[in-house]
Amino acid sequence: MRYSLVIFLFSAFSLFGQTTVSNEFTYNEFLGQVKKFHPLVKSADLEISMAQANLLKARGSFDPKIEVDFSKKQFKDNTYYSLLNSSFKIPTWYGIEVKAGFDNSEGVYLNPENTMPNQGLTSLGISVPLGQGLFINQRMADLRKAKLQVRLSQAERKLSAIAVLYDASVAYFNWKRSFNEVKLYENYATNAKTRFNGVQSLIEQGDKPAIDSVEAGIIFKNRLLSLEDAKLKLAKSKLELANYLWLENTIPLELSDNLIPEENLDATIQETLKTNDLLNSDFSITDHPKINSLQNKVDILTVDRKLKANTLLPKIDLGYTYLSEPNAFDNYRFEDYKIGVNFYFPLFLRKERGDLKLAKFKVQDSKFALELEKLQLANKIKAQKTEIQSLQKQRAFIKSLVTDNSLMLTSEERLFSFGESSMFLINSRENNLVTAQLAAIALENRFFISNSELFRIMANPD
Repeated sequence: MRYSLVIFLFSAFSLFGQTTVSNEFTYNEFLGQVKKFHPLVKSADLEISMAQANLLKARGSFDPKIEVDFSKKQFKDNTYYSLLNSSFKIPTWYGIEVKAGFDNSEGVYLNPENTMPNQGLTSLGISVPLGQGLFINQRMADLRKAKLQVRLSQAERKLSAIAVLYDASVAYFNWKRSFNEVKLYENYATNAKTRFNGVQSLIEQGDKPAIDSVEAGIIFKNRLLSLEDAKLKLAKSKLELANYLWLENTIPLELSDNLIPEENLDATIQETLKTNDLLNSDFSITDHPKINSLQNKVDILTVDRKLKANTLLPKIDLGYTYLSEPNAFDNYRFEDYKIGVNFYFPLFLRKERGDLKLAKFKVQDSKFALELEKLQLANKIKAQKTEIQSLQKQRAFIKSLVTDNSLMLTSEERLFSFGESSMFLINSRENNLVTAQLAAIALENRFFISNSELFRIMANPD
């Protein structure tokens, strides 16, 4: 079900205590609506939540664990064996693992290896990796990468949101352009109709030849044709704009016919997009989301490289466990223990060396992309600032052209009233004026889009 945006605006103005409701839908209000409710912006927020969930998952590798293994065999009134192995493990950051346990066993056919005191056997031990896994291991790498992934998702969330806001801005500017063109053609259609009626009156009085009514009629019909085409463009631009209008619970909105675009957008657009300060000063790209995103990708690949480098070390796991009966645990006996050593080392390390080289290449490739993006971003900002400044100058020129063509049309109409001109010349002057005004509207549209392009390059949607 779709709802009219008028209802939303009425509610918004009521909240601020306004007594009257304006039918102007400002660009700032529109951007606020998109930021708050657009599904793609919300979807970008989900990326952060997913990264935080992965971080929680990675931290789970360091959670203490309780393990219990119990098995018993009973046959013809004989207990063949009853085995209980329980332990409490605490993984630590540097691959060291602390383990406390309690074991008990009994039975007629018990394996001598499992023979224990009647009360069972308690243990407290430690396992230390002396080669691989001491300074970095898989769970340490997963946790580091998960933390970097959260920062990466925050940067990419900004990039995703800014892309939506840019597309929405272009849709708003096209709506404003179509609206202004409709108003322009409505005005000229009204003037053409008035002129046509005036020429017919002069013909009836014998002051003008009948052919002038044909000329005036052609002008009037051309204006109606242009007006109808402009209305079609306006209708399509409204539908395009409505794609970005939503309420909570993903309820789509329709753009009411009573709403009009912001009239004085020239005065507010740079403040709304926060591009006014950038045009007068340099912009630091250090904290740019794109740079942060690439830097985090480099850091993630660097963690992988360190993990691959660690596999070149021999795998040496040393374990020591102190053993004691439950009632004598505080009476330490050094000779009651269990130790173990596990050693593993491939002779040629071809797989490990190959993996490390690939990891280094990936890191280097990402660094190249980072440096290239820094240069491209700096140049894009300079180019966009130059474009905005040039468009401001062009708009001043076209404004002067509109004024001059308007003066020429007024003079031609005055000559026509004295019988010293013709409908053909008036039509020619008016066409020049219409062309200049349409060019002014198009330049205004380019100026707005250029500012939004700078806004997209800055990538600061908040």
